[in-house]
Amino acid sequence: MTTLAPAIARMIEATNAGDSAAFVECFTDDAYLEDWGRGFHGHDGVARWDQSDNIGRRAHFEATGVTGDEADQVVTLVVTGGGFNGTSDIAFRIRDGLIARLIISAD
Repeated sequence: MTTLAPAIARMIEATNAGDSAAFVECFTDDAYLEDWGRGFHGHDGVARWDQSDNIGRRAHFEATGVTGDEADQVVTLVVTGGGFNGTSDIAFRIRDGLIARLIISAD
């Protein structure tokens, strides 16, 4: 079984704690986050998404599965809160111990 990458575990912990600064620190400076076709770039973009769709909506994550390797993981998250509620597979790319890419899509 694949172990959840530490950066992803920290991102989940930061979300659940409502700690926006810690959430953004989980990402590389040049990170790319895509949420159903909406793209966000760098720390500023990640912070905007965090406020509009994540901690700003009181999201809570529970990881229920993970596949992949140290660099590329797909994590199944159960999401609850004031925005999206449901289960979603989220694709991550890890670089230098941080999240370089996070993709949320229907696929």
